[in-house]
Amino acid sequence: MTEKLGVLSDTHGLLEETKLAVQIFRDQRVTAVIHCGDIGGSEIVRAFQGIPTHFVFGNSDGEDESAASAARETGNRLHGWFGSLELAGKRIAFLHGHQNTLFEETLASGKWDLICYGHTHSASLQTYNSAILLNPGAFRRVARPSVAVVDLPELAVRRFDI
Repeated sequence: MTEKLGVLSDTHGLLEETKLAVQIFRDQRVTAVIHCGDIGGSEIVRAFQGIPTHFVFGNSDGEDESAASAARETGNRLHGWFGSLELAGKRIAFLHGHQNTLFEETLASGKWDLICYGHTHSASLQTYNSAILLNPGAFRRVARPSVAVVDLPELAVRRFDI
C-alpha cells in the first residue's frame, strides 16, 4: 500500500502559507510530514496538529525550546539537528543542510533511500549514489512557495506550489 510523505522547509514563521501547505497535505492524504528546519516558531509547529510531523532545527531556529514544547503538545516530534525514520520500508534522513560536515556525512553514508533538506531556498530533486535527494523549496525569498509529496515506497516525488 502506498503511503504519502509531505516534505517542506524554510517556513520562517509564515503562518498563512504554512496553513495552506497543511491543507495541501490533508488533501493529498499524507500519512506523515517532515519539516526540514527554519521553522520560525511554535505557531508553525502547532499548525500541524493532527498530522504526524517530524521537525528538525534550521540555522534560523537555534535550539528553540518553544518549538520543541509545541511539538510535544501536538504529539509531534522535534528531532534536533538531524532526524531519521523508516516508512514503507524506506530509510529517510532529514536535516536543514546548513551544517556542511553533517550534510556531507549523510550523503556519503549510503544508508538512506531518501534525504530531505532545505536551507538553499531552491527546490531540487536529484539522485546521489542510490539516494534521492529532495529539497522541497521554501516559503521566503522565492517566486512561489512550494512543498513536496513523496509516494512511498515508490519514492515518486510531486511538487506543489502554494
